[in-house]
Amino acid sequence: MKISELKKDIQTRLENAGIPDAESDTRIILREIADISLSDLFSDPDIETDASLDTVKIEEVVSLREKRIPLQHILGKTCFMGFDFEVSPDALIPRPDTEILVEEALKDYHDGSKILDLCTGTGCIITSLIALMNDCYGVGTDISDAALGLAGRNADTILEGKRDRLEFKQGDLYSALGEGEKFDVIVSNPPYIRTADIDTLMPEVKDHDPVLALDGGADGLAFYRRIIEGAKEHLVKGGDLLLEIGCDQAEDVMKIMETNGYIEINCIKDYAGNDRVVRGILPLL
Repeated sequence: MKISELKKDIQTRLENAGIPDAESDTRIILREIADISLSDLFSDPDIETDASLDTVKIEEVVSLREKRIPLQHILGKTCFMGFDFEVSPDALIPRPDTEILVEEALKDYHDGSKILDLCTGTGCIITSLIALMNDCYGVGTDISDAALGLAGRNADTILEGKRDRLEFKQGDLYSALGEGEKFDVIVSNPPYIRTADIDTLMPEVKDHDPVLALDGGADGLAFYRRIIEGAKEHLVKGGDLLLEIGCDQAEDVMKIMETNGYIEINCIKDYAGNDRVVRGILPLL
């Protein structure tokens, strides 16, 4: 079978199953399972596939994806900020949009910064920050023990010599912290889907991401209220609070920050032009 024929067969099956970006998933399957590079796919698509091609494994992966199981779960990993993170149904799958939050946080740190990541999930945000920062210390909190186990494994794999700079703690937001424990930067990608909207999400999300990581309450803002209010006890004066938001939540989240006394509040858009991160600073006085 030619590479082009294999690609067409997989992509057609995924399209028929209703996969939103079937071509992208097909390329990933070809690369990860069939060991076919993008250069081979585009420069010489009519060459024959290797005789050692594991057709049984390819069929297994495609069949699972046709059932709308996330490709990341099938492969057991996803790329985030250039690092391979282990994923599972125990935590939200890291999305490219969340990289905007990491990129913005990188602008706010200085050597020796102490960073808190609430609702850490896979640990992708705080682990990436510690990996990319100099001489910084991080804490990731989550209510889920299973998610924290996943986050710990990711940190073990990715941080290597910096592993002692990151600690994970179990608890409901700030309850995992010591009284008066302060941070220079607080980041979070909290649950922000309106409860009534969860059943309308794609099967990959509503059936495979944990509800705990999705449900933001009736108006989707429950966690923002708690995080913004509680941050005043755990953020140093002049410290930064950065929150990922849903694309229609900027005005509401910025208003909650303003009501709680934060200053220099602004919204950062993602590369698609959607509102993605709200930032505020705890005033010095």
